[in-house]
Amino acid sequence: MAKRTGEKYEAIIDAAVRVIAKYGYHQAQVSRIAREANVADGTIYLYFANKDDVLISLFNEKMGQFISNASKALSEIESPVDQLRELIRLHFESLAADYQLAIVTQIELRQSKPEVRKEIGLILKRYLKVMDQVIEAGVEQGAFRDDFDVITARRMIFGTIDETVTSWIMKDCKYPLMDQVDPILDLLLNGFSR
Repeated sequence: MAKRTGEKYEAIIDAAVRVIAKYGYHQAQVSRIAREANVADGTIYLYFANKDDVLISLFNEKMGQFISNASKALSEIESPVDQLRELIRLHFESLAADYQLAIVTQIELRQSKPEVRKEIGLILKRYLKVMDQVIEAGVEQGAFRDDFDVITARRMIFGTIDETVTSWIMKDCKYPLMDQVDPILDLLLNGFSR
């Protein structure tokens, strides 16, 4: 298998995003991805074992870039509250800027086989670890309460962010996703109590 770097590899990953977003995971044929990437069908198999491998690799590449950018941005912010706001903002910004990627990550990844979802889950754990670090720092610094389970808090944060993006997609992006950052942060920090 060829090294997973270079222009052709990146072209295939980007083409896969476009094709899967347009046709759906199950209708996205490797030949369509190859055509969209301007490579021969066989070239795909130099980099990927099959379509499932393309999907897993796509998520690994895009999530890896996001985690790297988010980790760098968060390292420059001291306040855990501001870190949480920045994490939400970056999540929304990255998907608002790439509607096709948003469709793939929010809709199509969930349509895949159990084995693929398992691999996706392993990749997602890296992002969840970043969230855990923000929450733990908030508890340690006294910015967040210390009487809750970090994993439950993370599930609540990720679930809220995730559902907000999915709803935005399902409503055909009829409102600016970025306008949701502060209201969500407020609810996460202050809950429903007066």
